[in-house]
Parts: sequence; C-alpha cells; structure tokens
Amino acid sequence: MINALTRTDDLMDFAEKLDAYQQRVEEVLDRWLPSDEIPPHKLHEAMRYSVLGGGKRLRPLLVYAAGEALGTPSELLDAPAIAIELMHAFSLVHDDLPAMDDDDLRRGRPTTHVAYDEATAILAADALQPLAFQVLTADPALLEHPASQVALVRLIAEACGSEGMTGGQAIDLASEGQRLEAAELEHMFRLKTGRLLRASILAPACCPPEPDQRGWQALDRFADRIGLAFQIRDDILDVEGETAVIGKQQGADIARNKATYPALFGMDTARARVDELLHGAMQELERFGQNADTLRQLARVIAERDH
Repeated sequence: MINALTRTDDLMDFAEKLDAYQQRVEEVLDRWLPSDEIPPHKLHEAMRYSVLGGGKRLRPLLVYAAGEALGTPSELLDAPAIAIELMHAFSLVHDDLPAMDDDDLRRGRPTTHVAYDEATAILAADALQPLAFQVLTADPALLEHPASQVALVRLIAEACGSEGMTGGQAIDLASEGQRLEAAELEHMFRLKTGRLLRASILAPACCPPEPDQRGWQALDRFADRIGLAFQIRDDILDVEGETAVIGKQQGADIARNKATYPALFGMDTARARVDELLHGAMQELERFGQNADTLRQLARVIAERDH
C-alpha cells in the first residue's frame, strides 16, 4: 500500500490540489445555477443556497481524482462533477425535510426548509435534479462525445433511482428501530450513499480514454469499498463527533433510533470494518500506479475524517 500521507510535502501538494479542484467546482456551479436576479427569485435563491452553502465537495473531488488515475482530460470532468454535486444537493434538501429526517442544521447552517419554507425547499430540490441532466447534455466539452453523455446520464440516473440513492433512503426510513444483519445494513449503505459515490468514481471511465474492462472493474470494487467506509465513518461521527465540527446535529441518528453500524455492532467493530474496507480499496488502485495517488489520499480522508 502506498502511504501517501506521511510526508509533509505530499500533504501540502494534496491540500493545494484539493483547493484548486474545490475552487473549480465552485466557479462551475456558480455558472450553471440560475441567478437569483431572474424570476422566480425565491426559488432560484433557495437553489443557490442549497448548493453553494459550503460542503466538502467530496463527490466532485472523487470525479477529478479518478480522472487523474485514468488520464481523463479535466475539461471533460466538469460536467459530471457538477451534475453529481447537484444531485447530491437535491438529495440533502429532501432528506432534511420534516417528512424525512426532519433536520434543522446542514453544513453548519439552517437547512433549506428552515431558511425558506418547506414548499420552497421541495421545489428547489426538484429543480436541481433536472439541472444536473441539463449540465450533462449541454456542456460544450461533452458535446463532441455523445456516447459519453449517454453513459453518464445512465450512470447517474441509476445511482439516484429506486435501486440507488432513493431506494436506500426508503430502506433507511423503514429500518428505524429495526435490528438489521450486517449484510442488510451494508446493502442499505450501498444504495443510500454508495451508489452516488460509485457514480463519482466511475464517471471518468465513461469519458475518453475509456479504461479496459479490468480497469473499470477495479474502480468499481474500489468505489464499493470506499462508499461503505464513508457511511460507516459517518455513523461513527454521529456518536463521537461534535455538532460544530460535523456541521449537523450530533446524535441525530441515535435520537431517531436509526440502524447504524455502532448501534448494531459496537464502535470497535465499526472502526475495524472501516479499516478493512480502506485496505481493500487501496489494493484495487495498485494497477493505476502513481496516477492514482490523489485517489489514494482522498480515500484516506474519507475513512479518517472528523466531519
């Protein structure tokens, strides 16, 4: 395993690269989101509030990092990176609604339905979803690659449907107060969180130069492992994180009696599972050599983060 986070200069280079990618994401999001000076003003303001209100931009970062591993031109990655972030924002607004998780804090700020109202929040989320597909079909850099556009639309649509993110949320709601087996819990995690992270990692593989089948499969296995590690780490942070650091109410899952890894199997088992998944994910990147260094470092951030 390549330990890319041991040297100070590696850490600085990695941080600078992430800063550059995050700035790129903010600029592209700002261009695609409708101006709040255009009617309907309140709706457009709520859309921008929901998307531009901070956040790690983890999913776009995974798009660019996986693109580095595959040698994908960065200009082809802007559209899928932004489309996936818009879909993520759409899901967060809906998840926070009173009918769902009823959260009042997201990224350290009032959730969209609290900052505006419930109806506006629903409409803002509903508008973000088609905007994601508009980006994929209208981005100038992708217009010369129609096969890639179709592949990206399919990848992201499948990630967000009833057999992906939306289905995972349905299982999550139905599982409150239930005792799940590890396989059942991890299946829910794969749908609710893992599918969109998987789309982030596989999106560059839909663009030229496409990887061979073994390269695709290695990235797919990496995505599966790191997606599970992300959600289990999220469960851990719900127990031991601080509200001011994680940007949402600490202990919210416990209060709702949600099915989580620490609650069902204990904190030690949860931590051990994250370590196991991270190790397996790193092994899948060996075939990509140094080109996957950013992806390796990002995987460690996912598995070891404090927010």
